[in-house]
Amino acid sequence: MKVTVIGAGVVGSLIARELSRYDLELSIIEQNLDVGWAATKANSAILHAGYDDPPNSVRSKFCSKGNSMYTRLSEELDFEIKRTGSYVAAFNNEELRTLKKLLKQGRINNVPDLEIHERETLIQREPELNPDIQYGLWAPTAGITEPWEVAIAAVENAVANGARIILGEKVVGFEKRRSKITEITTQKGVYKTDLVVNAGGIFADDIAQLAGAEYVPLHPRRGEYIVLDRKPGFAVKTVIFPSPTAVSKGILVVPTVNGEILLGPTAVDLSSDMKNSTRTTKEGLNRVMRSAKFLVSSLDFSRVIKTFSGLRPESPQKDFFIGVSKRVPNFINVMAMRSPGLTAAPAVAEHVVEKIIQQKLKFKLSKKRDFNPKRSRIKRFAELPPEQWREAVRKDPAAGRLVCYCNKVTEAEIVEAIRRGARTLDGVKFRTRAMFGRCQGGFCSISIMKILKRELGIDMSRLRMKSQNSWIVSRKVRE
Repeated sequence: MKVTVIGAGVVGSLIARELSRYDLELSIIEQNLDVGWAATKANSAILHAGYDDPPNSVRSKFCSKGNSMYTRLSEELDFEIKRTGSYVAAFNNEELRTLKKLLKQGRINNVPDLEIHERETLIQREPELNPDIQYGLWAPTAGITEPWEVAIAAVENAVANGARIILGEKVVGFEKRRSKITEITTQKGVYKTDLVVNAGGIFADDIAQLAGAEYVPLHPRRGEYIVLDRKPGFAVKTVIFPSPTAVSKGILVVPTVNGEILLGPTAVDLSSDMKNSTRTTKEGLNRVMRSAKFLVSSLDFSRVIKTFSGLRPESPQKDFFIGVSKRVPNFINVMAMRSPGLTAAPAVAEHVVEKIIQQKLKFKLSKKRDFNPKRSRIKRFAELPPEQWREAVRKDPAAGRLVCYCNKVTEAEIVEAIRRGARTLDGVKFRTRAMFGRCQGGFCSISIMKILKRELGIDMSRLRMKSQNSWIVSRKVRE
């Protein structure tokens, strides 16, 4: 049996990993040059507790369950999560009523240990909060991770268990026989298939249209973000939300796994023809600064090291759209995966494979006897005890040569990232955290390019930042 997953964001990657447990021919097709490069790498990176999703919504069905699955998943796939907990802030009695509504909603959604804390407890736990705060909804199961690392880890594990990853190929058509898809056409090839899982992110509706399947129309909701560098003596330990609005959860203050502070996002709905519009705006970034500083008044914007925006898929029903097409009976939609898509992803993956493919479609899948659920991340030498690092250097001198000084990433880590599939600067960046720090690649990018050139055996003019059009150098100006 041939199964194809379209899309290698966090949702598609985890579905592929779940499918790799079974004896089948599994392919993953991704239009970008690497995995996890669309909404997966440009979001708030939060594992939501699940109180925000309306009871009986599809989102509520998967959020809390997906959250609980991340602990085991992170142990198996060796990516980092931190259970920081989260607060929703309230500054007056009207916002307190919102907290009480969320508390009730969360309990219906089986979110554990929710509590409303008063000002004294809040300031004691988070001294940097605006002193005018009155109440906070505490959700201890909330956390943070690096979503791109989840996708990378899931795909690496799927490939180790027999899956095939096809990168840089956009789906442009389908061939059918008796209403069922038999072949998928990309710009570069044709692939036979017996079953298709559409996890195409913001483009999932376009893919479904190509297949002649049902879909919900998607439009991008742009969120702009600011990243602040680490600051000695300053700490925000938990995820801080404002009271939500009808449009979004609001502009947040989020500690990152790597120690920076993430601020955002805005929520601006764009037309469906703007699915690649990831620019930032002066108006949007100013709004992020104003709103974040209202929550944490001591934020220091002289420490901004990066601004960016991400696009999340929004639909009229503001809910996930998951199910088998009635028109194309071997086509499964997993689309409209707006927030909390990252959190829900493990539970959605399990549901697609067990409930839809095996129970609803009645495909009899046999589990592999030799399936290996474990994957190890690239070793970060700077995190080792000094003696272990010295021993590593004795075995491989490249483990002692720092390339990225901001995040202390060594040449050995860069080489390992390339060995695992990095072919671009961003491919190295998202596997190692090189270029993620204070200089944002200003000092280390040329060294990384030289290592890529050496390891791949290609001319520097062929190196790309992230896409075919993102060339870095065009030619030599002199010998």
